[in-house]
Amino acid sequence: MAHIRQTGRGRQRSAPSMRRALCREAPRTVGLLVDPEDFAAMRRYRSFTFEDHDAYLRQAEGLLRALAAQGTHTTVALFDPEDYARFCAESGLDPDAHPSRSRYTAEIAAGGATVAYTGQPIDTLIPLLVSRAVRQATWEYATTRLDGLGDCADCGQDIGRASFDRASHLLTRLLETAGPGTHHLVCSVPTEDEQLLAVLRTARDTDGPVRLAPSEGAEFATVLAVGVALGTRGGVVLRTTEPGTPDRVHGWRLHRGSLLPLTAGEVFSAYCTDADTGEPVSPESGVEHCAGFDIGADEPEAHH
Repeated sequence: MAHIRQTGRGRQRSAPSMRRALCREAPRTVGLLVDPEDFAAMRRYRSFTFEDHDAYLRQAEGLLRALAAQGTHTTVALFDPEDYARFCAESGLDPDAHPSRSRYTAEIAAGGATVAYTGQPIDTLIPLLVSRAVRQATWEYATTRLDGLGDCADCGQDIGRASFDRASHLLTRLLETAGPGTHHLVCSVPTEDEQLLAVLRTARDTDGPVRLAPSEGAEFATVLAVGVALGTRGGVVLRTTEPGTPDRVHGWRLHRGSLLPLTAGEVFSAYCTDADTGEPVSPESGVEHCAGFDIGADEPEAHH
């Protein structure tokens, strides 16, 4: 016979029913193999019994729907087989074991890129998850670069911190000067290792403050700060959308800690060139290519 307990309101509930109630309130994390190559890499483990990637994704989607139907808050994390193998080696875990995969998923959920499941189709969820993971990796790389720059030999300032403060100032002035509308900003900064990209979406009413997610603002400022610190070529493009008017695109180039406005022709050339091949692409209809405007940011006191 199941054990019975008396509740505070006079109702009797069995221990199993109480455990089920607690289970519904416990959040869940699902590690997802979004890439066929990553899925193939996991098949070397005998305990990983899935054979077809498409079938695996369908089953994962069914699991997410079932958890949502139970009222369970679920997040999805990107499962990386190479990182998983490294995690198991460093932790002394058997990679060919279910508990090891569960522990790894919990670890990446705590500090990695995740997406909350709100009923999105799997084909919508995967690009969101990949984009979040790319943003996370870019932010981590940019942060590492800034942390490793040390102090300025002339003034003793922490170069990374000073560059981040300067980039934050530039971003604040840019958003304040952009005015009302929905804004989509892209920052591009080349380094010797890779091209860093940061994306920021904000909105502002006619008389209201700028609305943006603080974490996304910090990520954008961090990438911009790398360009400030290294003195590399870089730029920012701003696309503004307002009801009843064509979208407007403005641009700036990064130079010695300042954002200098591009001409309308330079904005058109940058916006209508394939970033990978350098080939021209057709201009988008309903878009006006405009010169960058003065954001009113003071010149930096010193260039580090």
